Amino acid sequence: MSKDLSISVLMDFYGGLLTDKQRDSLELYYEQDCSLAEIAGDMDISRQGVRDFIKRGEKQLYEFEEKLELVKKYNDISSNISRLEEMIDEIKLDETPRDTIKNIIEDIKKEL
Repeated sequence: MSKDLSISVLMDFYGGLLTDKQRDSLELYYEQDCSLAEIAGDMDISRQGVRDFIKRGEKQLYEFEEKLELVKKYNDISSNISRLEEMIDEIKLDETPRDTIKNIIEDIKKEL
């Protein structure tokens, strides 16, 4: 099984919506880089059982993103913020307004 590292990003957004076993299997496999055999030993199930949890969890994560598009929206917002920062740097303003705008952008980033 090849590892799709986008799963880690999807887990950050949707991991709480998975079953405990799916979430645990995916975390061990993707974030802790454990093998199927190691996970099977930890969870006291077969390697095939671990593989099934991982595959079903991956499928659900992709379905959540397809329907909710939270990762896409996050990436779009982050991209727009970066563009705003570049534009602010290009604008010839005195220091006070520029600092105020940058502080607002930092606040927005924290809320994301």
